[in-house]
Amino acid sequence: MSTTTYAATLDVSATPHVPMSRLVKVELRKMVDTRAGMWLMITMAAVTVIAVTIFGFAAGDSEQTFLNFMQFAGAPQGFLLPVMGILLVTQEWGQRTAMVTFALEPRRGKVLAAKVYAALLIGLAAFLVAIAVAAVATVVFGPSGALTDVGPMDFVKFGIIQVAGILQGLAFGLLFLNSAAAIVLYFILPTVFSIIANVWSFLADKAAWIDFGTAQGPFFDSGNPTGQEWAQLLVTGTIWVIIPFVLGAWRMLRAELK
Repeated sequence: MSTTTYAATLDVSATPHVPMSRLVKVELRKMVDTRAGMWLMITMAAVTVIAVTIFGFAAGDSEQTFLNFMQFAGAPQGFLLPVMGILLVTQEWGQRTAMVTFALEPRRGKVLAAKVYAALLIGLAAFLVAIAVAAVATVVFGPSGALTDVGPMDFVKFGIIQVAGILQGLAFGLLFLNSAAAIVLYFILPTVFSIIANVWSFLADKAAWIDFGTAQGPFFDSGNPTGQEWAQLLVTGTIWVIIPFVLGAWRMLRAELK
């Protein structure tokens, strides 16, 4: 008696790829599906309103301008947006759901691109919320004509700072793939380096070329930055955002799933 064995072959070559739009929606949904992500968004919105309200009651009439309100609205976001960027990467590695993500979409580069798009959309949403809160606060607290002190370049500078913050958080998340380590080191390393760069006389004159926080200083002031200030932001952004992002992307693309 002979036994015949048949090998079944599943052909998935004609199966359509997962569209990028769906991946971006999934990454955005991950930020509100967890308690950490949901409460971080709620906290960021609440602190933004509280900070602007306190400034509105405490500041004098000459200080209650739209530009100042916008900066106060962006201050808490500057601390919390990078944390959101970190969690966008690390939460699924810490909760071991990355195996599911890469099983459904094996091309890690595409998943990484979706995370970048999601981070940019979150940054854009925070940017619009900050502007809306600042506009309302200026109307409520500010004197007549307080909305006329801002120009297009002020919005560009504010948007660049917001986007740079969340992308830097994303870079640290990719680099460490651990929420606690990435968040702690994100706040410690730049802060310690900024103190050293501005206190040590050997580096003080070069601080704007090597310290990202120092290079961002002129972008919080009114007026147009000079060509040198743009160059300093680009150089320090390369050091503190682009290089960590490239190294982190390389690690994520090669990291072993456990």
